[in-house]
Amino acid sequence: MIAITREPGDSFEACELSYIDREPVDAERARAQHRAYRDTLAELGVTVRHLPALAGHPDAVFVEDTALVLDEVAVILRPGAESRRGEVESVAEVLAEYRELLRLEAPGTLDGGDVVRIESTLYVGLSERTNHAGLKALAHLVLEHGYRVKAVPMRDCLHLKSAASYLGDDTLLYQSAWVDLESFSVARGIEVDPSEPHAANVLPVGGTLLVPAAAPRTAERLEAAGRNIRLVANDELAKAEGALTCQSLLFAENNV
Repeated sequence: MIAITREPGDSFEACELSYIDREPVDAERARAQHRAYRDTLAELGVTVRHLPALAGHPDAVFVEDTALVLDEVAVILRPGAESRRGEVESVAEVLAEYRELLRLEAPGTLDGGDVVRIESTLYVGLSERTNHAGLKALAHLVLEHGYRVKAVPMRDCLHLKSAASYLGDDTLLYQSAWVDLESFSVARGIEVDPSEPHAANVLPVGGTLLVPAAAPRTAERLEAAGRNIRLVANDELAKAEGALTCQSLLFAENNV
């Protein structure tokens, strides 16, 4: 497995916010949490390609929004926030070593955090960052590779992956206040603990599930369902509306 990550920049606290209030950010603590995140990936056998901070782009640490990496190709996306579009090319340069690149063009916008892949179906949240044109463009780009795209209604959150994560084994972790389980074709759903509304974003890495350390009750639910849990501190990065999946582009190596 390969993970592309990027160092949080000095302007990190000027990030875009949509659904949470701005709080003071401890930049050093954010960098330490990101370093621990990378170390965890490496301990689990992932090769981490760590990019330097990108000056003038406070949100660039959240690399997931710049691209969608599939088995056959990588789709270079067009983020919904105009301030983030300058993040894309440096990520595309690295991805070109591993995949053929396709590009989503204007007027479409689509953030990678709005895509939940379940086998050959790409569930796409229609959010403030992802529009209908982006969804249609993605469907056209991936059709010949055997994927279909399905729109998912969502509410009161930034990205679809804020509300739902696919765990494998036909099971979805979800936040019922933000998305309906019925929008997904899965056999089982595990709902986050009501006291932990931001717990639905988790990152499967092999047989281990990375879960935010701020969500111990949801972690207990996942353990009870037979999952191998690794808690990861993310509270400082969460002040920038960041979660675990958005800090990396994780994919199987498959050189072009």
